[in-house]
Amino acid sequence: MSNLRASTETQPLGVGIRAIGQYLPEKVVTNADLEEMIDTNAAWITEKIGIQERRFAAQEETTASMGAGALLDACRRADVDPDSIDLVICGTVTPDLMAPATAVAVMRRAGLSEAVAFDVNSGGCAGSVFALDVAVKYVRSGAYRRVAVVLADTVTKLLDPTDRMTAVIFGDAAACYLVEPTVPDSGIGTVVLRTDPGGYHSALVSRDPVVDAEGRRVHSSFGQNFIRIVGRDIRNFALENIPGFVRKLAQEENLTPEDLDLIVLHQANRRIIEGIMDGLQLPHDKTVINVDRFGNTSAAGSVLALREAVDTGRITAGDRVVLVSFGAGLSVGGALIRWSDPRDFLAAP
Repeated sequence: MSNLRASTETQPLGVGIRAIGQYLPEKVVTNADLEEMIDTNAAWITEKIGIQERRFAAQEETTASMGAGALLDACRRADVDPDSIDLVICGTVTPDLMAPATAVAVMRRAGLSEAVAFDVNSGGCAGSVFALDVAVKYVRSGAYRRVAVVLADTVTKLLDPTDRMTAVIFGDAAACYLVEPTVPDSGIGTVVLRTDPGGYHSALVSRDPVVDAEGRRVHSSFGQNFIRIVGRDIRNFALENIPGFVRKLAQEENLTPEDLDLIVLHQANRRIIEGIMDGLQLPHDKTVINVDRFGNTSAAGSVLALREAVDTGRITAGDRVVLVSFGAGLSVGGALIRWSDPRDFLAAP
């Protein structure tokens, strides 16, 4: 892989994640449900992919409506006024419209009036780090003090019903970081981003004419746009590269994987997550898995896993946490975080 970049600037202040909001559609689709919908086998899905159920957005739910729900949830958790947000960044590959930016739609649905808003398209799943890194740099610059980073996708609306592989993997969800300045030596430290364009065709949303078994034209909710993945490519890429990526990320701060309190990975599928932990020679209980309950929810998955770890006490102030996501591109992002105490934050309430 190429294009290694590590942020090494020394900053007078830290930047931390004050709260994480979430939005999960109500509709639960089990493997048994999928057996009724497509030609698949529930036991095979559980054994090979490690997913038991996922959430499907309702027809009226959009990327922006889910993202707004996650943003408002983050504000409730932090006990802050949504209108105190200075900047909204949305990472998505399923925009409500080609233009304006989905971040603007999120802002509108959430009732915000004072923020600036734009999107970051880093290929979907890697957005949980790529979009976060953009926010961190804006906060460090002093331009904005409270940034909402919304990761939202309605991936199931991109599914091709004739493609059995993608149909069993994905789910819909949204998550939102609230990012603010902190005292020094707290929050997000080293961030490493990589892109391997050799894997350009391994995961993509393409415009393909698709027909069913009777020769009838098939459309997704996005017209002729369908999500495509080459499962073997993604699996090999992750297992061959991510353990080493985590080691090098830790080395940037003179740490080893064993020094880390928690490693939170992109929720691609359970077997890939377990394989990465095996490659690191670390126990599986040193990570968090939600893909078994939510499916692969693109960039939101790892952020929802972070939230779950906070809620269950698996992350506490001062813990060293690594967040790693990978996706279309092929792109990888990793962030090393010293988890902030609520008293560390400096933004005005």
